[in-house]
Amino acid sequence: MGQVTIYLEKQVEEKMRSKAKIENRSLSQWIASLIKEKVDNEWPDHIAEMSGQWEDFPDLEELRSEIGADTEREEI
Repeated sequence: MGQVTIYLEKQVEEKMRSKAKIENRSLSQWIASLIKEKVDNEWPDHIAEMSGQWEDFPDLEELRSEIGADTEREEI
């Protein structure tokens, strides 16, 4: 498992400690969860490769063309 050193302004550190305490987590756990959330927030390759594979799937204009007009709203 890797280790990282970071430098924070005092106010940021205080806020971080407070948030970690509220969540009942160590600083390491709290920071690691934020980093994991950022780096794991991507589609897997096999899903990304599926983009554009459905030739018969309607485009946005075609989907919107079937939407009728809104009904008139009552005045309040």
